[in-house]
Amino acid sequence: LDAQAGSVDEENGRQLGEIELQCGICTKWFTADTFGIDTTSCLPFMTNYSFHCNVCHHSGNTYFLRKQANLKEMCLSALANLTWQSRTQDEHPKTMFSKDKDIIPFIDKYWECMTTRQRPGKMTWPNNIVKTMCKERDVFLVKEHPDPGSKDPEEDYPKFGLLDQDLANIGPAYDNQKQNNAVSTSGNLNGGIAAGGSGKGRGAKRKQQDGGTTGTAKKTRSDPLFSAQRLPPHGYPLEHPFNKDGYRYILAEPDPHAPDPEKLELDCWAGKPIPGDLYRACLYERVLLALHDRAPQLKISDDRLTVVGEKGYSMVRASHGVRKGAWYFEISMDEMPPDTAARLGWSQPLGNLQAPLGYDKFSYSWRSKKGTKFHQSIGKHYSSGYGQGDILGFYISLPEDTETAKSLPDTYKDKALIKFKSYLYFEEKDFVDKAEKSLKQAPGSQVSINFGPYFKYPPRDITYRPMSDMGWGAVVEHTLADVLYHVETEVDGRRSPPWEP
Repeated sequence: LDAQAGSVDEENGRQLGEIELQCGICTKWFTADTFGIDTTSCLPFMTNYSFHCNVCHHSGNTYFLRKQANLKEMCLSALANLTWQSRTQDEHPKTMFSKDKDIIPFIDKYWECMTTRQRPGKMTWPNNIVKTMCKERDVFLVKEHPDPGSKDPEEDYPKFGLLDQDLANIGPAYDNQKQNNAVSTSGNLNGGIAAGGSGKGRGAKRKQQDGGTTGTAKKTRSDPLFSAQRLPPHGYPLEHPFNKDGYRYILAEPDPHAPDPEKLELDCWAGKPIPGDLYRACLYERVLLALHDRAPQLKISDDRLTVVGEKGYSMVRASHGVRKGAWYFEISMDEMPPDTAARLGWSQPLGNLQAPLGYDKFSYSWRSKKGTKFHQSIGKHYSSGYGQGDILGFYISLPEDTETAKSLPDTYKDKALIKFKSYLYFEEKDFVDKAEKSLKQAPGSQVSINFGPYFKYPPRDITYRPMSDMGWGAVVEHTLADVLYHVETEVDGRRSPPWEP
């Protein structure tokens, strides 16, 4: 295993990437070389051991014993090491890894380091590993096929990743911690359990009802409304509907403030249209490139900050838009082969994804060739062109006193709810009126986007906010819009409880 410098966690003294041991009594973490323990048969992020430090053990000496690991523990350790290697070695770190090209070769190479179990004579364990990761959906993410239009070969799939990307949570008591902290670390945002401190959903912790976590979990597992899978670390399902053919899709999650929220826990909606007012738009608190609001042939990186284009002009928008104020973001031109071009700029939600930016009245672009600016397919000279290695800044200033600026975002609660791959989405026809969104589009090239808050070349002569600020801003605006909807709207005889000061 390639040695990498450990990452020191100042809060709890962890050194990720190194071989660490957690004392089973005081629960403190130590690097193995602190006590001179032989680590030739160990790996970072292993969980199959018992360890007592010399302070806690009755003999005054350290106690260390490796145990036989089951397949789940081996898969967890393998994916943790692959994730760490990618973070420290790759320019664009991966979170999902190929079964055949990454996971199985890693386990085969380090079998003796991962378990005391003898290597089996028959090569049946790869199939068992796949079954294990597919079964343990509360620990592993699974992606069986590439996205439509993706350049990833089919033979790279299925791919697997860790649901919890915080590698500091991995330890010998990981399974117990997972069960005890299921709500706070890997809550199902699309299934009604709020995540705490994970950066997903609306961000607020939701208190559990009387009966405890176990009772709630049992209830939600049998409820058809809560049968959704866990969300990936970047906050959006791996398989999802694309905005196209006049329809837009907004990921939904249960609204805890809806009238009669207990109806969410009943089976009465099986086979019937689910009332939209029981749900709300599921928002991620970081501004990223949208996975659903793009042309399918565009390939988005795992961190959702880089896009590769091909087969002519097509577009991708950001996950958040702005309605008023002054905003700024940067784009880096990572790769631009000869005979390729890019148009970068701003677009409203109705901009055509299968056309160049600036093609219609809903978008404005700056082209790499000759520096031409476009709006409604009319080009005018703007500046000199740009190319590979350049960093471009994009600024927009929208008025504060218009009706659009003063309005709150749509709640989507009056829209139809559809189910796709175990997730619920609001379905909306394309005649919405929203302010402009940041957009980046590139055919045959690769660009990376920086929404802030730190920029390489920040403007010095103007006042602006980084686009990254819109993440929490959208959470606040949508929450207020949801509250007003419940106060002012009556749906099927259900109203919010009367206000009690």
